[in-house]
Amino acid sequence: MNFIDLMAGPPDTLLPEDPAAAELAAGVAPELVARNRPGSPFAWAALAQAARDEGADEMTVYAFARVGYHRSLDLLRRNGWKGHGPVPWSHEPNRGFLRCLAILALTARSIGEADEWERCSQFLYDSSEAAYDALLGTAP
Repeated sequence: MNFIDLMAGPPDTLLPEDPAAAELAAGVAPELVARNRPGSPFAWAALAQAARDEGADEMTVYAFARVGYHRSLDLLRRNGWKGHGPVPWSHEPNRGFLRCLAILALTARSIGEADEWERCSQFLYDSSEAAYDALLGTAP
């Protein structure tokens, strides 16, 4: 007889390898990668980070991160995620999503959208405490 552990939380969501990550690591410009792979969270995270690093308007950074966040949600759902549960930082392909979420949270805070900052930073923490620590600093 098989028993289901009713106390166990949802299983980890492990996204598949994203070819955009290798392209970015090889030095392909984030804008070109995002154009060629618009469904890639890695591409949108890199584009948002590049815009931020180059001093772009915060609304541009916010928009890039928001697109990456929504593309990530689609990808998570296609890979078994049910709206909650761990998305571990230790699994490299998850990092595109987690980076988009962190940049979205930070940019929301910088434009004065406190509710969005709270929601996104909590979502990041709930998805992966390690990602929160790596991307936003020590978890609360």
